[in-house]
Amino acid sequence: MQIRRRTWDILDVTQKNDKTSRFFGAAILALIFLNVVAAVAGSIRSVAARCGAFLDVFEIVSVIIFTVEYLARLWSCTVVPRFHGSIRGRIRFAFQGMSIVDLLSILPFYLPFVSADLRSFRVLRLLRLFRIAKIIRYYSRLNLIRQVFESKKEELVLTSILIGLLLVVSSSVLFYCENPVQPDVFSSIPATMWWAVTTLTTVGYGDIYPVTMLGKFFAGIIAILGIGMFALPTGILSAGFVETIQKTRESKRICPHCGKHIH
Repeated sequence: MQIRRRTWDILDVTQKNDKTSRFFGAAILALIFLNVVAAVAGSIRSVAARCGAFLDVFEIVSVIIFTVEYLARLWSCTVVPRFHGSIRGRIRFAFQGMSIVDLLSILPFYLPFVSADLRSFRVLRLLRLFRIAKIIRYYSRLNLIRQVFESKKEELVLTSILIGLLLVVSSSVLFYCENPVQPDVFSSIPATMWWAVTTLTTVGYGDIYPVTMLGKFFAGIIAILGIGMFALPTGILSAGFVETIQKTRESKRICPHCGKHIH
């Protein structure tokens, strides 16, 4: 039991006064960073041709380390009350967000060893980039992102619904305005959604555009609405970051005389 508790303390959170835990966290962070660099460099043909063997060995070593880490977490998680139970507790732990990320970061390596023909699933090797998401586990400041999304989830959901509604309405309006003139370009409302996305996000590739006066009129209105609509999530997230950082700072304010938190 003590070994399991000690294993969990080292793996789960980097303790300030625990040198072993801090060293482990720093080592994993470095390995994650090197894996991302290797994945990016491996996409360059000249680098892959010159250092392909080294990158393959590094991939194997990294996967072994990440696999051992994942299994160690799965083994030691039962010391936490909410993961109590040798089977149910571990199942609950395995379906946690970061546990899924840990699994996805190593899963593509083992796919080629399955007997079935998985050539069409080679794209899943892109999941190796999930290793960069593991940084959140070891860098507490990045938890601010999670806290902000949790505190502003209702506002973000409402904004997403409004954006989706605007996308459907704008696509429908332009479809009925432009379809009689450009039936091949604005062939359907789903096809027109590509134009709506590029217009609402102010990207404007110019591959699809209205030619009728009525279509141009509505397109101008939609473009103006898009500027304001897509600014809403930015404002919500910015306010969320300010509020979360302020709360974090206030929670760390301690009286130098009594040692209690200052409210």
